[in-house]
Amino acid sequence: MQIKRFIYLMGILCLALNSYAQKKEFKFGKVSAEDFNAKPFGIDSAAAAVKIFDIGDCYFEYNERNGFEYIYERHVRYKIVNKNAYDLADFQIALYRSNNSSKEDLLRMEAATYNLEAGKTVITKLGKDSKFTEEFNKNYQIKKYTLGNVKEGSIIEYKYAIRSPFTFQLRGWSFQSSVPTIYNEYNIKTPEYLMYKPSFSGYYKINQTKRETINAHYVTGVTSNANYSQYTLENVPALRKEAFITTMDDYITSIDFELMATRYPNDIYRDYTGTWPKIIKGLAEDENFGLFIKKSSIAKTILPTIINGETDTLKIANLIYNYVKNNVKWNDSHRLYSSEKNPKSILDKKTGSSADINLLLLIFLKEAKIDANPVLISTRSNGMHPGYPIISKFNNILIHAKIGGKDLFLDATDKDHFLGMVSFESLNHQGFSIDLKTETGAWVSTEPTYGDEKAYNYSLTLDKENKLKGTILQYYKGYGALSLRNKYRSNASETEFVKKLKKDKQGLEIDNYKINNLDNFEEVLSEELTVTIEDNVEEAGNLIYLNPLLYERTKENFFKHETRNFPVDFAYPLKETIRATINFPNDYEIEKLPKGGLFKLPDNKGSFSISFLTQDKVVLVRSTIEINKSTFSPEEYFDIKELFKVIVEKQAEQIVFKKKS
Repeated sequence: MQIKRFIYLMGILCLALNSYAQKKEFKFGKVSAEDFNAKPFGIDSAAAAVKIFDIGDCYFEYNERNGFEYIYERHVRYKIVNKNAYDLADFQIALYRSNNSSKEDLLRMEAATYNLEAGKTVITKLGKDSKFTEEFNKNYQIKKYTLGNVKEGSIIEYKYAIRSPFTFQLRGWSFQSSVPTIYNEYNIKTPEYLMYKPSFSGYYKINQTKRETINAHYVTGVTSNANYSQYTLENVPALRKEAFITTMDDYITSIDFELMATRYPNDIYRDYTGTWPKIIKGLAEDENFGLFIKKSSIAKTILPTIINGETDTLKIANLIYNYVKNNVKWNDSHRLYSSEKNPKSILDKKTGSSADINLLLLIFLKEAKIDANPVLISTRSNGMHPGYPIISKFNNILIHAKIGGKDLFLDATDKDHFLGMVSFESLNHQGFSIDLKTETGAWVSTEPTYGDEKAYNYSLTLDKENKLKGTILQYYKGYGALSLRNKYRSNASETEFVKKLKKDKQGLEIDNYKINNLDNFEEVLSEELTVTIEDNVEEAGNLIYLNPLLYERTKENFFKHETRNFPVDFAYPLKETIRATINFPNDYEIEKLPKGGLFKLPDNKGSFSISFLTQDKVVLVRSTIEINKSTFSPEEYFDIKELFKVIVEKQAEQIVFKKKS
């Protein structure tokens, strides 16, 4: 990125900003009796560990080769309460390296375990055999460590420092983790020449306990200034895992920093990301974004063979879309910038990141005179974008096209996407659509027009040996169909797929299997199964017990907590229908048939219905779950929790048959 390259090369003066001395009680190895007496607190009183403190420092140095670099230090100490926290003794440090050979370095690391034995503190230092290095991928090296002699009641601590040349975005700080924390502190000292923009997230207010200008010294002894901020938070509860969220990172109380502007001596004030127009202008001038999109020669050459005289705009868009998704395979990497400077290189490699593929798609659409723009996205696992101008919070690209008066979001990273469908990871509710020509942008809703719709139709006969035989027809639309297609294609053969299909389905034998419309996105994807089912019927005396919903019933309530601070995020609307037709023997009669019912959320936000009918020697059961919106607020949590409580209870009810004597 040009901004980054500029920052690395800038550096007229030599500056070294030394961190303030840490408080004595935070000195490595100085473990006190108070530390051994530390206990979890509040709602986390039963936690397996407590974090006594977590202290961070970020400050800058300067060298002639790389210019400004920052040093990131972290010092953390835990009290282990019970064996469920032993995994805290295993920790890792990720070091980033770019494609141009710039990289982060681990400067120092020390760690130890402390135990009280006969009134004395016994220290177990980190052994040489407990250090490992893993080359995770071309961009990350992982340093792994394991502390020894960890017991219930142990204190463990580690302290390390990293040097990084990647000064555009500094390492942030998380004030919350999987265990409660007594004290958090993050100190950040930046040269007066570099102005950083903080970004806050989470539900607890971070205290800025210091904000001042301090003196620093050039290597030559010339005095300069640094901006110093200290952020603290005490007695922070553990972060609870919740079902149906984007990523826990969205809800961890944390702070991040992105470079906003520079003001070097004898240079003008340069604003890089202070406003959206500045961000868009930077993207327009970047050779891996705006300048990449302008290179249309390959599209001019290939486009006539793709559209082959077609004049309907929607059909042209679909032809282009199919060409790109079938000719460039996604490499599982989400990126904001193309990996190549020439679009032809992407087509030649036949593989690429999300940015490579979708920006290539944009080039072809523009060449076909279709109104389309890039949309900056933060994926679900990357977290929600805070909404104000900050480029580093985006990590993906979609295409926003206007075709036939309709707004469509396009994502060609999966060959099983159809026009208007984007990946689950990109369903993060909003994106920033930019017009590079006018250098303007606006937030747009990316809520999906397709939900996850599934229907299961059982047509089975119960025999006197308590076996069920018959057919199962299963239908899938939207994201339900996408999921099935992905699962089917991930197997080497249909035999392997069917084998996995039977896994965890007790007593299921599939005598015949057929999938329909696997490659036809215009029709409903379906499966036809001829089955024999055993071990799903219970017999007690002359009574026979059967749950007619079999394998598809909801067996547990995903919402277990009494309250919730976070939204419930399904990503898209859901609809699941189960229909079961059960024929039973002539010498069986219905002893007990569960009662049906209809249960609705307020304002038609969701519903559950179930019915049980009998006619002659046939039982007819129908169950339908509908979730009509993708996101529910914390205030709506109780309603959705109660709905799923009813679903679990009602779908668990059994039909009771009685054998005639």
